[in-house]
Amino acid sequence: MSKTILIIEDDTEINYMLQILFQQNGYQTISAYSGTEGVLVHNKAVDLILLDLMLPGRSGEEIIRELKRNHNVPVIVMSAIHAVDKKVDLFSLGADDYVTKPFHNEELLARIAARLRTDTNADIAETLTYKDIVLNKADYSVRCSNIAMELSKHEFALLQLLMENENRTCTKSMIYDMVWDDENSADDNTLNVHISKLRKKLKECNSEEEYIETVWGIGYRLKKNSR
Repeated sequence: MSKTILIIEDDTEINYMLQILFQQNGYQTISAYSGTEGVLVHNKAVDLILLDLMLPGRSGEEIIRELKRNHNVPVIVMSAIHAVDKKVDLFSLGADDYVTKPFHNEELLARIAARLRTDTNADIAETLTYKDIVLNKADYSVRCSNIAMELSKHEFALLQLLMENENRTCTKSMIYDMVWDDENSADDNTLNVHISKLRKKLKECNSEEEYIETVWGIGYRLKKNSR
């Protein structure tokens, strides 16, 4: 059964673009163009809310708590504001994630998929597979070509993120947020080093296979099988 996303965005062109994007990727959508309308149409059919922060009338901050109180589902905030303290304030109000405008469509889709998986945690398989890689989230183990791999905390989290988004590109900003969380030490060099180490360890298990590919200027993804 497809999931339903409530889009609360006052810009009609952006709202329409998001409707098309989500529907093309298998989601159903409900649209609202103000905070008040968003609260009114929010119901138990909604699985996730995409909320613009700068809304006419009542602000995005004002309605997060009311939306959560009516029906508690993941809320992803959209805003052009980059300030870290503003993001922290939103999380304290109940927002589950934050995407900065302008954003890559692939990153937004990946963040939505990740939040929907988290919200339905009981249904998530403990084991992820891709080609000959088997990752077990329960015991933090990884095997490639039936060989046990020794991965660091961040290498494991990075591989897990890529495997959970097998058909999508994980942008750098998404990786920083979801692998390094609140740590400020992550940058392009840190990410490149971890990707390089992960590729090397996978190559040691199976030198005949390629697993991770670079999407230049955007991020990384699992290598798609050639047809």
